[in-house]
Amino acid sequence: MAMIRRGGWLLPSQLHGTSLQTKLFGVKNGARPLKWGSHSKRLAISATYSRTRDISDEIQDRINKLPKLVEDVVQTSVNTGPRGVIRLAQGIQATVVVGSEWLSEISKSANASGDSLARLQFGLLSPTYLRRLFERMGATYIKLGQFIASTPTLFPAEYVEEFQNCFDKTPAVPFHEIEAILRQELKQPLENIYEYIDPVPIASASIAQVHGARLRGSQEEVVIKVLKPGIEDFLIADLNFLYIVARTLEFLSPQVSRASLVGIVGDIRESMLEEVDFQKEAANIESFRDYLEATGLTKQAAAPKVHYHCSTKQVLTMERLYGVPLTDLDSIRSLVSIPEASLITALNVWFGSLLACETFHADVHAGNLWLLRDGRIGFLDFGFGF
Repeated sequence: MAMIRRGGWLLPSQLHGTSLQTKLFGVKNGARPLKWGSHSKRLAISATYSRTRDISDEIQDRINKLPKLVEDVVQTSVNTGPRGVIRLAQGIQATVVVGSEWLSEISKSANASGDSLARLQFGLLSPTYLRRLFERMGATYIKLGQFIASTPTLFPAEYVEEFQNCFDKTPAVPFHEIEAILRQELKQPLENIYEYIDPVPIASASIAQVHGARLRGSQEEVVIKVLKPGIEDFLIADLNFLYIVARTLEFLSPQVSRASLVGIVGDIRESMLEEVDFQKEAANIESFRDYLEATGLTKQAAAPKVHYHCSTKQVLTMERLYGVPLTDLDSIRSLVSIPEASLITALNVWFGSLLACETFHADVHAGNLWLLRDGRIGFLDFGFGF
């Protein structure tokens, strides 16, 4: 018959010459057996002490880092200036306006259909009202909405579909404000440069508005991309706020620092502020056009020519390209017999630019990729590049 001891089985043959107490508990005759309860308590006390010491070290480390956090928050707030207060007021106003729209529809929901009730039940977090709130909050949040629309693997289908409206369908700036910006930037009468400017925008995106026009003299059809008023201030305030949030999260939860959240926010801030500099975008366009020329791809793809004499940091005048977005399959089929081939061409040209171009187009989506009337792929909007 075998018995169990610590470390394995004990066979009867192993008991000869040695007491059962010695074999089972590892003590000799007359010695006091170990008290396992006391031993376990000592281990628990030791583990508790170790955890307490780790927590104490972590608290001390955070205390040491607190002055740097306060310094960063204060410096960022100073850099933001009055824009932060203004932005907070705008955020409250936007929330109140969209919340009022939701309450108004709730009051009418007695006779609403099932779909309408489902849309209303989540309040401002429902796809429709969240999209409206983002649009009222401006460029930074519209960019976030575009990210949601472009990431169906991360967000529910109803949000992805609703936020498609953030592409080129944002509220337009009145034309008289656009004219004022053009006069201020170009520093001469608009009649000296343009024979005609269409007051109805072709597109109104998150940071800019685009109008069709015709150049005086050459009669060339162009588009004028104009930075929306106050956008740069909005971006600075919003991105500084995001930096403070990221910095605070990393302080409160050291695990968050492993994701380099502050670094990511910093990269986003740098790229978005470059996007409001149209001189940088003009340089990106020229770089892409040089790449097409050098690789012999001008018959497969095109980028608009920049007219530098009527372009500044906030105004960009470019050749007008005519075509349809690559998502418009019906229109694409009217231009080419094999739509899939056009998509493959677009991908090949873009991937080639990653290796051969000084900067590459980092904002490739349906609104920025067109099939032109001559069958080429048109690349638009080079503001977001690396």
